[in-house]
Amino acid sequence: MLGYNLLGDGKRPDSDSWALLSDTHLAANRTLVVHGVNMTDYFMSVARELEAMAPKCAGVFVNGDCAYNTGEKSDYALMAALLEPIRQAGMPVHIALGNHDNRQRFWEALQEEKAARRPLKDRQVALVGTSRANWFVLDSLEQTAAAPGMLGGEQLDWLARSLDDNRECPALILIHHNPGKGEKNHGLKDTEALFEVIRPRKQVKAYIFGHTHVWKVERDPSGIHLINLPPVGFVFRDGEPSGWVHAALNPKGMRIELRCVDQAHKAHGQVVELDWRAS
Repeated sequence: MLGYNLLGDGKRPDSDSWALLSDTHLAANRTLVVHGVNMTDYFMSVARELEAMAPKCAGVFVNGDCAYNTGEKSDYALMAALLEPIRQAGMPVHIALGNHDNRQRFWEALQEEKAARRPLKDRQVALVGTSRANWFVLDSLEQTAAAPGMLGGEQLDWLARSLDDNRECPALILIHHNPGKGEKNHGLKDTEALFEVIRPRKQVKAYIFGHTHVWKVERDPSGIHLINLPPVGFVFRDGEPSGWVHAALNPKGMRIELRCVDQAHKAHGQVVELDWRAS
């Protein structure tokens, strides 16, 4: 289980420890309640837990649907304010976008994100390198407030080139949208094209996504782990957990632990040990 020191002890962040968040759905109206949940309160609960950790995580990923519905600039202004204590605690924040985000308004509100050097100028894309793994943060926002997402050829080409340039280290892919299938695909529209890139590149070990508001861990037939992050905000079905996932990298895989906002939830503290497929 995670260790906490509410007073802080000045230890350096754990370079193998990462926080995975998704579907925060923050609204400018801090009092807004959706599906019985105040999204601001839930986010602040997660933030307090992150800030209390000792040692701290090396960084925090927010995997899309940052804003409540249509990605208003005021939503992102609140997000920036709520993220500031996390950053001040020494944890860099890396943000992906989902279908309830608006790219331009996001960049207008978070000027540091707009100014950041990105491999694709018009997409919220990043490669975060560490000694244990390379985290590829992709942008699947196609249209605000429309469910499906898409990476597109340019982004997939960049991913393929970047993976080929970084063969020696395990690669973890973060995309807001889940793998899509069937005629009524509300997930990633170019899922097949994505898997054509990542399946043969054996350094790819996991595809981490949100969007469905469900906590689930599965494995693709090729051996790639499929990690469906829970929402920080509201759930779609009663009984599903809200919260975040603590990821701890090791030489052969990753240990993930579900941290529920409601720590009385039966799934709180659930641990899954992931072993990497052979390279």
